[in-house]
Amino acid sequence: MAGRAEKQPKNSPTIENRRAFHDYSIGETVECGMELKGTEVKSVRASQVSIAEGFVMAEGSPLQLALHGVHIAEYPPAGRDRQHDPTRVRRLLASRREIERLAGQVQAKGVSLVPLKIYFKNGFAKLLIGVGTGKSKVDKRQSIAKRESQRDIDRAMHRRR
Repeated sequence: MAGRAEKQPKNSPTIENRRAFHDYSIGETVECGMELKGTEVKSVRASQVSIAEGFVMAEGSPLQLALHGVHIAEYPPAGRDRQHDPTRVRRLLASRREIERLAGQVQAKGVSLVPLKIYFKNGFAKLLIGVGTGKSKVDKRQSIAKRESQRDIDRAMHRRR
């Protein structure tokens, strides 16, 4: 049946990189597929992933996106001989035009590709990457002050009701 959206399971994990929003000013975002092995998929479904240290690079002669520094824990029920390397470089799946556009944006000084979120969509693992520009200490302080003032306003409005 065309036009019918598939339902996502209620327990579908979403792994977010909250640190990226603190360290970078995120501009454009792109959704990419991930090339994972079987035990990696099981670990991602169990939310055994750390993407805070991760980064994305465009490399190779036919330009490809590669995910570096992301730790996907081993999946113990698989046994010792079928395990994957937890910190291996993983290939990201995106269209050629998107890859070339992102690679062009990263050429500027202070701009990098940052993994923001890992989630499942129609049974496939997806990675949301963003074009991030590094924040200075002043920018980070301003973000924190803005967030705290908004929190105070929300508290006051809640008490008023």
